[in-house]
Amino acid sequence: MDFAFDARTEELRARLLAFMDEYVYPAEAVAEEQRAALASPWDTPAVVGELKAEARRQGLWNLFLPDAEYGAGLTNLQYAPLAEITGRSPHLAPTATNCAAPDTGNMEVLAQFGNEQQQKQWLEPLLAGEIRSAFAMTEPEVASSDATNITTHIERDGDDYVITGRKWYISGAMNPDCKIFIVMGKTDPDGADIRRQQSMVLVPRDTPGVTVKRAMQVFGYEDHSHGGHAEVIFDHARVPVTNLIGEEGGGFAIAQARLGPGRIHHCMRLIGMAERAIELMCRRAVSRTAFGKALAQQGVVQNWIADARVTVEQLRLLVLKTAWLMDTVGNKGAHTEIQAIKIATPRAVVGILDRAIQLHGAGGVSQDFPLAELYASARTLMLADGPDEVHQRSLARRELKKYL
Repeated sequence: MDFAFDARTEELRARLLAFMDEYVYPAEAVAEEQRAALASPWDTPAVVGELKAEARRQGLWNLFLPDAEYGAGLTNLQYAPLAEITGRSPHLAPTATNCAAPDTGNMEVLAQFGNEQQQKQWLEPLLAGEIRSAFAMTEPEVASSDATNITTHIERDGDDYVITGRKWYISGAMNPDCKIFIVMGKTDPDGADIRRQQSMVLVPRDTPGVTVKRAMQVFGYEDHSHGGHAEVIFDHARVPVTNLIGEEGGGFAIAQARLGPGRIHHCMRLIGMAERAIELMCRRAVSRTAFGKALAQQGVVQNWIADARVTVEQLRLLVLKTAWLMDTVGNKGAHTEIQAIKIATPRAVVGILDRAIQLHGAGGVSQDFPLAELYASARTLMLADGPDEVHQRSLARRELKKYL
């Protein structure tokens, strides 16, 4: 593995860093001011559209997609430092560059498993940033960490599928630009192979029987910039069988294919969040005095900053190794490392953010700094894409097999 980034990655890094300094960071406060004046907090502030237009003009668009037909054609290793940069402003920069979840995973699913008609109708406008999307898997009444538990029914009725179920924490679904749901449910609930019971279908938002019921909060935040996290009811929602993604019984496998890249993308952005926290810690430490000397001279503060730097460097290397393995031996070959970063990165970044909040005192939990919202995001990622304990269990089993 070469630790030096190639020329294209370095060039994109330089352009993206300049884009962040010139456009994204100044737009953070503007976006909040504009959102407060909107008729609905779920509408998109005008500055976001301006950022998207500028990012596209600069070629900083769809950087996450390795398929050059649809995206920038970058490898995971090339994309990693770019995603890290956008993670410094996670509620604005990924959207501005059309690299925001859940759209990224949904575009990957459509690019890999969608048919020509599905790609034309839904993938193309997603790639263009004209619409948004949501991935509907998690359910409130079962432990969705085990995807075989889901209870949503997808029943064949002639040339249609009829979808009935209740989903929640469906990210992005409150955004009125969210036009399409990828819904995971059971087409064969009594099948002998529990991993072949599930399928995925495309359900347009305006389908009769689809109700976006309410926004779910995350540590008290509604995540307006992310499009919220909705509870969605599917009450005999009917779509044509041509809306099936892949084949019946292929939903579990598609979900696994979707989640691998999604997990590493989250970890890449988490490192950017940690870097911003360190920057804020350092700025605070050198500008504040307590008990007769600058905070930067306090031993405990120095320890926090030193530990944060060591932790970030360790995490970055593990994420880069994982990206390299995904590029060279595939997602299955990198399975252990994907699980390792999913366990290690959110946990460690939560710790860094916690120290940054402590250093800022009351300001750390206020709306005047991004730390509280970053903390909520990072802590949530210990649950999203599978709770840490599920990954620990699987990773431990793989390790133990070597000795059995």
